[in-house]
Amino acid sequence: MSEQRFDEPRVAINRVYTRQGDRGETALAGGQRVYKDSPRIEAYGTVDELNAVRGAVRTTMGEMAAGEPRLAVLAAILLRVQHELFNLGSILATLPEDVHPKQARVTEAEVAQLEKEMDRMNEELPALRSFVLPGGSRLNAELHIARTVCRRAERALVTLARGETTPSEAVRYLNRLGDALFVWSRWASHITGGWETLWEPNLSASGGRQRE
Repeated sequence: MSEQRFDEPRVAINRVYTRQGDRGETALAGGQRVYKDSPRIEAYGTVDELNAVRGAVRTTMGEMAAGEPRLAVLAAILLRVQHELFNLGSILATLPEDVHPKQARVTEAEVAQLEKEMDRMNEELPALRSFVLPGGSRLNAELHIARTVCRRAERALVTLARGETTPSEAVRYLNRLGDALFVWSRWASHITGGWETLWEPNLSASGGRQRE
């Protein structure tokens, strides 16, 4: 797969507030004004939220890295994915007619890389016989939070794609990323000695098998 080089950012953030959004509108990359609750803003805004959650996960991972050096492998992947999410936000903030050939975006290369990393880590994990409940460690729980935000971003993008033209790779990328976050949550627990809580339907008030 050939390497693709994107343009470097051309931004100058000298002042954070502009007062131009006080009426509930914001500007797309091409300068068009749209409402802040439009499907396109909802889509890349949720991608931005996902990126923030990823930052929290990387911080937790950094705090744990001294006890488990292999976490550095996952931390490097998460940092790369944060850059990829910014690339995804760039393309979603741009109407199709304004996209430049070398504008940052996600491609099939990013999708394929996620699949490769998932497969490699999944080979180390025991087979599942039930669904997994989030928890067992702070890192596991945060990766599951990231997974659910990723699924919400994916849903927002599907909503946008029903009404506007969007890159097909974008939906595939978020779909794979949601899967990857599930695998990474299990892998992180596996290498750090954390436990997995499996779903037991009868451990409920009506199931009759409540634990003391």
